[in-house]
Amino acid sequence: MIRATTTHVSLLCRLASGEDHDAWRDFESRYGDLIRSFARRRGLQECDCDDVVQDVLVALTRNMPGFRYDPARGRFRGYLKTIAVRMILKKTCQTRGPAGQQVYDEAAAVAADDSDTESAWEAEWRQHHLRLAMATLRHEFNETDLAAFDAYAGRGTAPADVARQLGISVESVYQAKTRILRRLRELIASQTDEEG
Repeated sequence: MIRATTTHVSLLCRLASGEDHDAWRDFESRYGDLIRSFARRRGLQECDCDDVVQDVLVALTRNMPGFRYDPARGRFRGYLKTIAVRMILKKTCQTRGPAGQQVYDEAAAVAADDSDTESAWEAEWRQHHLRLAMATLRHEFNETDLAAFDAYAGRGTAPADVARQLGISVESVYQAKTRILRRLRELIASQTDEEG
């Protein structure tokens, strides 16, 4: 579980020190599902997706000692995407034997800038932030409001049907949706501002 006080930049500083093992657990907790889902979207099997997460962590371990985050040089999410793409390509090419290395060398040079890859990463990045925000919302709202939001906003169930199923007023359904959407937008904006 990510500590509430952990920020994006402070987590990177902790990783760069090379001595903070909890930082790696926090990093995997925060970004493991993102990397795993992206690898799955790129066609890897589940066990290979887990390997890619580990490969990304190993690559970061090598690059992090002495790392200094400079937002002027680019966003962290672009850096993470580049490493994830390379590890996915590497995993894909390993199944092709010796010919795979040549494919990897050629593909790695262009893959991170490919528009399909960029679109897939951005879609996964948005889902990642939605998942993080929803996890926070589960601690901030009661079960009835969350159920109303999920049924009405998530599944498109008519407000009157949601109200009847949950034993609340239609107005309560609308209010739950409004409050949760407002908070969801705040959380996602905060998360993306923090990470760039």
